[in-house]
Amino acid sequence: MTNDFDTDVLICGAGAAGLTLAIELARRRISFRLVEKASEPFAGSRGKGIQPRTQEIFEDLGILDKVVAAGGLYPPMRDYCGDGSFIEKDLGERSLVTPAEPYHIPLMIPQFLTEKILRDRLTELSSRVEFGCELTMFQQDSRGVTAHLSRSTGAETVRVRYLVGADGGRSLVRQALGIAFPGKTLGVRAIVADVALTGLGRDVWWQFNSGDMQRMIAICPLSGTDLFQIQAPIPLEGNVDLSVEGLEKMLVERTGHNDVRVQTVSWGSAYTMNARLADSYREDRIFLMGDAAHIHPPTGGQGLNTSVQDAYNLGWKLAAVLCGTDDELLDSYEVERRPVAEEVLGLSSRLLDAGKQGEVRRGREVHQLDIGYRQSSLSLGAASRSHGLRAGDRAPDAPVLGAAGQPSRLFQLFAGPHWTLLVNGQRSVESRSGLHIHRLDQSGDVLDAFGCARNAYGLAPDECVLIRPDGYVGAILALDGAGKAQLETYLDRVGLPLCGTQCKRHGL
Repeated sequence: MTNDFDTDVLICGAGAAGLTLAIELARRRISFRLVEKASEPFAGSRGKGIQPRTQEIFEDLGILDKVVAAGGLYPPMRDYCGDGSFIEKDLGERSLVTPAEPYHIPLMIPQFLTEKILRDRLTELSSRVEFGCELTMFQQDSRGVTAHLSRSTGAETVRVRYLVGADGGRSLVRQALGIAFPGKTLGVRAIVADVALTGLGRDVWWQFNSGDMQRMIAICPLSGTDLFQIQAPIPLEGNVDLSVEGLEKMLVERTGHNDVRVQTVSWGSAYTMNARLADSYREDRIFLMGDAAHIHPPTGGQGLNTSVQDAYNLGWKLAAVLCGTDDELLDSYEVERRPVAEEVLGLSSRLLDAGKQGEVRRGREVHQLDIGYRQSSLSLGAASRSHGLRAGDRAPDAPVLGAAGQPSRLFQLFAGPHWTLLVNGQRSVESRSGLHIHRLDQSGDVLDAFGCARNAYGLAPDECVLIRPDGYVGAILALDGAGKAQLETYLDRVGLPLCGTQCKRHGL
């Protein structure tokens, strides 16, 4: 670190996206500051669904078990008809666990608990959120960003190499850059509120008046708490009463249950649904992620998950560039993540339209397991591979054995900030800093005892697969002369130095 810079990265916004990026940087020993203008943590349940792909990320970050323990599964939905009868149904398909996909159904945990677990993990990594610290303005030049911060104790100016705006749909960072945020208002206004109430059991997700946008209401017991989340469409104009009395009145009117009583309201919000996507995710040394880059309706539980995956994609790339890799690597962030957000906007909008008709069932499309980056410049595959797993796809899991006989999984080998190379055969590959090499044959250190790795990866003899730090396939190549040269060039490009070469920090 030179004296010109106070820290490497300034992250503006300590929601799920900002916290995930902070964890990614902390475990790579990259200096940063994480500032949040609110004086205390967000207290609401807004993003309560954790999709299977995000569960895989949380396993890598070391928090999945805590998330599972703090939350639970979605209860069945009890959908009441106008005559008082009801239909009970699962919200999603109950698919089976497979070796390649160990997590197969969404978890429910209110956002405030997810963010607390992320903050606790950040504390374990000796970092923290600076609450009550607001970014007010900034200027960038060819070498870095000068940021102006404000807090109750006074103003501060800091010099950083990169600035990341994770500061929500009304992002100051995006607006100050003048990046357009086109899209549309979807003609739906709704409330969401966390309440303690009596008169309804906690074994189902209650829904009334499906398909009637004037009277529809859903009351979901929030796993890990004694609270319920109320969701209901409201008129596009006018004030809405989110007090105990106002919400109780709405509940009684829309459910017909006169014995429902609201005890307390811990959080509530009225909002208009939008679908918007930033024209750009990057301007030189400044990046957008999460709601600052994309907003969409909550249908399908995609928002928090997409934001976490933005950060998971950007974190390792920032760290690599800060260790001397060419800045061009950072261009792949927008190339890979913006099309994903575009697809999510379309999906959540379609699900909203279906919800207006009373249809709430969700399929595999919300799990985010099929997201991939085949068109990315970071995806290098053999021309002969036209089917099965391809470069840019999510890397599957598989049970394996260590050479000493201990059970393991590929995800355990991938866990951490490193790259992983799986080699099917004995062809030599030169060791590199930040690269873990495992051999998958009978004389290797990893035994495909159950055939699951073979089924998932389909590696031919003397073929290898390179797994990125974010769990996607970077390359699949034969380790012949040409393939080996391609692999070496790729490893140089993404900043994996030959052993004995130190991480070369910018400015040193």
